Amino acid sequence: TVVTKESGALKRKILMVYPEIPPTYWSFRYAMRFTGKKAAFPPLGLLTVAALMPPDYDVAVVDMNARPLLDDDIAKADAVFISAMVVQRDSFERVVRRCREHGKTVVAGGPFPTSFHDSIEGVDHFVLNEAESTLPLFLKDWEQGEAKRLYEDASKPDITKTPPPRFDLIRLSDYSSMALQYSRGCPHECEFCDITHLFGRIPRVKTPEQFLKEMDILYAASYRGPLFIVDDNFIGNRASARALLPQIAKWQRERGYPFDLFTEVTLGLAGDEKLMGLMAEAGFTMVFAGIETPVEESLAETKKWQNLKMDMRESVLRIQAKGMEVSGGFILGFDADPPDIFERQFRFISETAIPTAMVGLLTAMPHTRLHQRLRGEGRLLADSSGNNTHDFAINFRAAMDNGVLVDGYKRLLARLYAPRAYFDRCLALLKRLGPRRRLNLRLNPGDVRALFLSMIVQTFSGYGREYWRFIARAIIRRPWMAAEAVALAIKGHHFIVITRQILEVESIKSRLGKFLDGCRKWDGAASRHELERGLNQLKAYRDEAMPRLRKEARRLNSDFRRYAEEALASCRAAIEERIAAMSRQMKMTG
Repeated sequence: TVVTKESGALKRKILMVYPEIPPTYWSFRYAMRFTGKKAAFPPLGLLTVAALMPPDYDVAVVDMNARPLLDDDIAKADAVFISAMVVQRDSFERVVRRCREHGKTVVAGGPFPTSFHDSIEGVDHFVLNEAESTLPLFLKDWEQGEAKRLYEDASKPDITKTPPPRFDLIRLSDYSSMALQYSRGCPHECEFCDITHLFGRIPRVKTPEQFLKEMDILYAASYRGPLFIVDDNFIGNRASARALLPQIAKWQRERGYPFDLFTEVTLGLAGDEKLMGLMAEAGFTMVFAGIETPVEESLAETKKWQNLKMDMRESVLRIQAKGMEVSGGFILGFDADPPDIFERQFRFISETAIPTAMVGLLTAMPHTRLHQRLRGEGRLLADSSGNNTHDFAINFRAAMDNGVLVDGYKRLLARLYAPRAYFDRCLALLKRLGPRRRLNLRLNPGDVRALFLSMIVQTFSGYGREYWRFIARAIIRRPWMAAEAVALAIKGHHFIVITRQILEVESIKSRLGKFLDGCRKWDGAASRHELERGLNQLKAYRDEAMPRLRKEARRLNSDFRRYAEEALASCRAAIEERIAAMSRQMKMTG
């Protein structure tokens, strides 16, 4: 604490930390290296919590995706507030350990602590659910020295009273996109989704004036560029969206369209011509939709009724014709998935020209109906890792053999993000995209840098021929969309690189796992001859095969090398333990 000069009162110093997001498809890590940005999106949740803090609190924010967390940052704080998604679990746990070593009070909230607080160690206080409800309760008790370990409140606060995020606490230039929130909640209740548990089924919205004020704040801070409206379903309350969009369009027109908007919707958008037109007029150029699967039986199984009410292929094309790219979420592992699900997913994604196809394995998250059903059926295996874009573990027994499911998933990823397949989808998208609003931006040094690096890096990337084939065809067919073509190419570099790295790590881990599984045949060995034969095979694998795998691991990108090295170290330890046990057994046999 410090004493303020104005009042002489104690002023608490709060450090808010956003843990590191591992390399995933959503991180866009390898695309940002072209643009010089450090992270894709700011930690909007923490910035909103910061705005809810009392004015006599001194708040600092460290986003570990933009800069490292220093010991000095921790040392200066009276308490450390941490918020995280499940995918940030490993970094979250490391931050907690560091704070404990410094003797600091640790306060945690956000999606990961809300779902997993029972299994999280090292946190002093959990402030869960929505901060508008639970944060004041915690702060009151904490200031009186009576803070409890757990604060929960299932009520859904009125977000028209939520203050604007504290964007002044971060450096906007570190991010490739800014983010704002208009609504919370979703009227749908898909079996696998935990959004309704977190935010409810009745969408709550801010007022148009409130939302435009937040846009004003970013504009006044000289931010120009992509703006992600982070709502889980922006059109969940269609009447409110229709009321807001004309005001956004007017705001954008008056300022020359400084923001390139994108958000999350359902494919039901395609059935509302007026709503699509309003979004296009407001400057939306991309929407993310949970498509999940082209298999109707699987959609019915997961209660994705809204997608069963339409022709999904035609819906994607209708949205694209309005000038909005469709990126999609896809899932493998439903009980009703047929054996050819991998081919059907690939065909759907290709035919609908969806460059950004986020495919994951079905995961049973806590507090979902899927989790409840699978637990009742005795099919749960473990908690979700939260990172199923490059963690091939499945936390339940699927109807399809888990090994077959994982192998099919790997093949699908490899096909989707093979350079030719990706760029073909991009070409088809550029051909289909209808007119879109143009950002009134001058070419800046960052744009020139990105273009230059794209040409250099991607030309010599190993897929340079496919890259130039795409760029040339895009410029010839749609010269006025050259900027979009380069942006898609840069994004494609991220997808291509991360897919190759993910699959190479998994290949190493798979080979190690198969060898260890094969070693089980020696568990029942009784004769000296059998034991000697087993020992020789173990030592040969350790001394000959594993060094070759280490060389493969060293060729990996540094972001992924550690995953392979961890697997190698674990395998080496298991081999040494087995060698020691078998050696002892040999001595006993004489």
